[in-house]
Amino acid sequence: MALVREQGVCAYEPTWHAMQAFTDARTAETPDELWLLEHPPVFTLGQAGKPEHILQRGDIPIVKIDRGGQVTYHGPGQLMAYTLLDLRRLGFGVRELVRRLENSVIALLDDYDIAAYGKTDAPGVYVRDADGEEAKIAALGLRIRNGCCFHGLCFNVDMDLAPYSMINPCGYQGLHVAQLRDFGVVETPATIAARMAAKILQQINQLPA
Repeated sequence: MALVREQGVCAYEPTWHAMQAFTDARTAETPDELWLLEHPPVFTLGQAGKPEHILQRGDIPIVKIDRGGQVTYHGPGQLMAYTLLDLRRLGFGVRELVRRLENSVIALLDDYDIAAYGKTDAPGVYVRDADGEEAKIAALGLRIRNGCCFHGLCFNVDMDLAPYSMINPCGYQGLHVAQLRDFGVVETPATIAARMAAKILQQINQLPA
């Protein structure tokens, strides 16, 4: 069973380096951990990220990091769920992990009667907004090192979505983004962190298919 750590609001770069250090130091006996937190405003650009997907450079810092994927935004009101897991011990690979993380968000949204779905060609969780347009409400980005993963998912709860207009989110021009508040749900990352953790743990502790 993974240890769950709710950490409040944490600066991005120290958190990223802490994930790297945890992964480098872990052994076959190290318990998995799930970190739940928020970040101050920051754009992160994945390992193969293309700078041209950053459309406007304002005051928000841009950090080049070691996860997969392109550029995304993190900020207050967005719940980060960092999954520090030994995939060898769990018995499944990164594709299965992505599916399970998507399913955890879908299950959480189902508790609010919000229909959501994943896409095999574009990892993340999607909903339909008030205009019927497809919109991304949760994004995923992972790094695997020595059979263990870090980074994880971000779920838009109640945040300022304006910075997404400064980028092509996840490398997709014109991609709509959504948040839980759009559906009339009044929550914060802190109020749903425990429920998100329960959904993720339920998914990762299932037997491999």
